[in-house]
Amino acid sequence: MFPVLIVLHVCVCVALILIVLLQKGKGAGMGAAFGGSSQTVFGSTGATSLLHKVTTAVAIVFMLTSLGLTIYIGKGTNTSVMKDVQPVEQTSEAPAATPPASGGTQDTK
Repeated sequence: MFPVLIVLHVCVCVALILIVLLQKGKGAGMGAAFGGSSQTVFGSTGATSLLHKVTTAVAIVFMLTSLGLTIYIGKGTNTSVMKDVQPVEQTSEAPAATPPASGGTQDTK
């Protein structure tokens, strides 16, 4: 089951990359950035194309395979990288504070 899910996930990844690269960008010209576009910013952009619908479907399959792989791997054994580590007791004592050495350079005015 796991190898099939990985192969499906890789195929969906490649398909999603190719589909996204095939799409035409919105406002591809520099004139669109400075108000030269006749399309409205928040208005309708027309009917969705078949490529947009395929992109949505492939993205949903990508998310589902990612979730499936995460759940499948999460059900593995409960091991820890710290299982063979022995606890270390901290027995070091704080060093005693030593007073500063008094030299003969102090002024006594």
